Amino acid sequence: MTSETVRAADRAGRGGRRAPVVAVLSLLLAGCLAAGCAAKVPADDGRAGASHGGGGAPRNAPPGGHPPQDPQGAGGPARGAAGPVLAVKIDNVAGARPQTGLDKADVVYVEQVEGGLSRLLAVYATMLPEAVGPVRSARESDLELLRQFDGPRLAYSGAQRAVTRLIEQAPLAARTPESAPGSYYRSADRPSPHNLYLRPQRLMGTAPGAHALTTGFRYGKAPAGGTPAATRTVRFPAARFTFAWSAAKRRWLVSMDGTPTVTTDGARVGASTVVLQYVKVRRSQLQDSRGSFTPYTETVGSGAAKVLRDGRVYDVGWRRPGAAEGTRFTTADGRPVNFAEGPVWVVLAQG
Repeated sequence: MTSETVRAADRAGRGGRRAPVVAVLSLLLAGCLAAGCAAKVPADDGRAGASHGGGGAPRNAPPGGHPPQDPQGAGGPARGAAGPVLAVKIDNVAGARPQTGLDKADVVYVEQVEGGLSRLLAVYATMLPEAVGPVRSARESDLELLRQFDGPRLAYSGAQRAVTRLIEQAPLAARTPESAPGSYYRSADRPSPHNLYLRPQRLMGTAPGAHALTTGFRYGKAPAGGTPAATRTVRFPAARFTFAWSAAKRRWLVSMDGTPTVTTDGARVGASTVVLQYVKVRRSQLQDSRGSFTPYTETVGSGAAKVLRDGRVYDVGWRRPGAAEGTRFTTADGRPVNFAEGPVWVVLAQG
């Protein structure tokens, strides 16, 4: 029996109890209003229309502007219930910028691809934006990275045949334009291949909530120590990322290749926490259509990292014993390192 069948049966079983439940809730609400109760508003993590943890209506309206033209329309941000995270492979060459929906991601992984360029893997759990993209192809190392999530949905434009076979065997739900045509559209604003966009709500329905982020990340009070830092830059062979601390926004503002990162809506992209995670990036056995070998980023193991939060940088260690586990970050004496509430960017840099 599938999870969808179980949920359908559960809804059917609850139907007969709906009337008495509504009556009880009505009495409780009346009593609450008489006593002057106030609704508890979830904490705002700084993203328009989002709060870390999911559930409820957006507190803020989305930023002005529009995503690239979608002839059918996609509706507003979706928030909601249990289920898998959505992971989207996002193009990151100059012709793909500005991206759409990048500012709404809970976690953004920065990966090296052929030619020393970069590609992004954006993970959505607490909210689903109207559109995300441009969507591009998957890589072999995505599968190891995604094993930390429970049955994630991976949205991508396609992959070479060898990678497709690996994806078919992986514990995830792959969704391409061929398998989910109603969830994608081509924008008339850009040339191919930088014009493929995803409508997350059509693919997911609702967002699963923060509990689906089984990354191993901890959130809370900042660790002791650290060094004040205004900016930090990390370089790939053909890409550069700079994170500048904004005390006013309580964010590390992202710049790529020397240009401030904004979305198609004009929103400045930032992160509450940035992780510069130093990993082994080796040559895989696979090649792209031009004959370039695909880099393989190893995210299982251990190594050094720098955690940026609250205008300070912390030298820490990372450890991920197995692909099905999240990554733990600790200080030199073994204490867990807490991240700040809000979006996290993880740059998987050559160690």
